[in-house]
Amino acid sequence: MQDIFKIFKIDIHESNKIAEQLNEPHQHDFEELLIGNKGELEHFIDFKSQKLQAPFISFVTQGKTHRIKPLPKDNECDIWAIRFRSEFIAETTFRLYSSFHENASFTMPNSLCFDRLNVICEMMQDEYLQAVPDFSVISDLLNTLFTMIQSERNKQNLNNDETNKINGNTFRSFLKLLEIHYKEARDVNFYAEKLFMTSRNLNNICQKILHQSVSEIIETRKLTEAKNLLVTTDLTIAEIGFELGYNEKTYFTHSFKRKSGITPSEFRKEMEQVIQSK
Repeated sequence: MQDIFKIFKIDIHESNKIAEQLNEPHQHDFEELLIGNKGELEHFIDFKSQKLQAPFISFVTQGKTHRIKPLPKDNECDIWAIRFRSEFIAETTFRLYSSFHENASFTMPNSLCFDRLNVICEMMQDEYLQAVPDFSVISDLLNTLFTMIQSERNKQNLNNDETNKINGNTFRSFLKLLEIHYKEARDVNFYAEKLFMTSRNLNNICQKILHQSVSEIIETRKLTEAKNLLVTTDLTIAEIGFELGYNEKTYFTHSFKRKSGITPSEFRKEMEQVIQSK
């Protein structure tokens, strides 16, 4: 996506158009928020498939492997699609990554809150369609939209202690470094030195926030990317392992199975069956 922001509606015509196209699991280089007023959404994300009935919210973070199929219900389909670059609302986007991690979608009751979300979307679309749109206005409205969504998640107890997990400049800095270097063969000492602290202190912070060691977090990030590559590419198991810093295929396979319970080959076959059955 070339634009920093885009908003549009998915109606019955658009949903039929999507249904006729080749629709494989994919990744994109932007963030995407879907707000469903009417209809259904068949969503493959976080390596599982689910069907949501409106009203629903679904937030797809940049780089996540997913596939959506908007579907009409009772001959109606009305879904807002909002796409934006992460730098458009940088600080808010970072907080969202934690809140929606492995919990990309949720349904909402028909309520005043959802009505207000629609009003904000309409205001953003009105500004976006201006001859010279003011993106600072759109950015403020988008931040407000996510604040209201976050409030609704809190009411449904969907966040648990996720909000607390993103507190702390050190942890945020570690996650940013991890996104840059996770494909490299780097250990806790590398990240600790970059953050001007001891390995023990960095591990303590990670244990307190995510209840995982630095090594476990690095391995989890590698595993997520491995799954993405297994689903979206034809790379061999050995090639994927090498891409992620594993020099030996057997070590990569062992690490993958220890974290996910199955081998990379078994995971690829399982995902092929899930995707082809939809």
